[in-house]
Amino acid sequence: MKQLRYIIPLLVLIIAISSFSDTGKNPIRETAIVDSIKKQDSLAIVLVKKQDSLAKIKIIPYKKNVEASHYADKFNGRKTASGARFHNNNYTAAHKKLKFGTKVKVTNTANGKSVIVTITDRGPFTKQREIDMAKKPFLDISHNQGRAPLRVNLEIIE
Repeated sequence: MKQLRYIIPLLVLIIAISSFSDTGKNPIRETAIVDSIKKQDSLAIVLVKKQDSLAKIKIIPYKKNVEASHYADKFNGRKTASGARFHNNNYTAAHKKLKFGTKVKVTNTANGKSVIVTITDRGPFTKQREIDMAKKPFLDISHNQGRAPLRVNLEIIE
């Protein structure tokens, strides 16, 4: 009886593992890369493998050592310049020149933490600031209890 107690979970484990195995019927395999990507943003960065050749994600350096800040709470629920509603928990940002929908990797120069945000608004309207992020992604990379501004590097993801 004691042996049966160990055999049944082992069989369940083997069946579960075999159901996730690659059958080889589909030549295209997708692998998701997760780099501080949150469900709210519905961003999926995917590498597609086609017969031993990989299509790689392009990460283009945009600006280094620039200032980033975060939106004030009073902007929650308001419309952005792109027409979408702003929420401080979404991984979105404002930039003066980048197109709406552009994915930008923002890396804190002090601690190396990074997030990926989507440009949905225009701003910030302060000369020395380059990007204005929602509060959630800002706090994710912050090293000083969320006090703005931060020095960051910006990279465009294509």
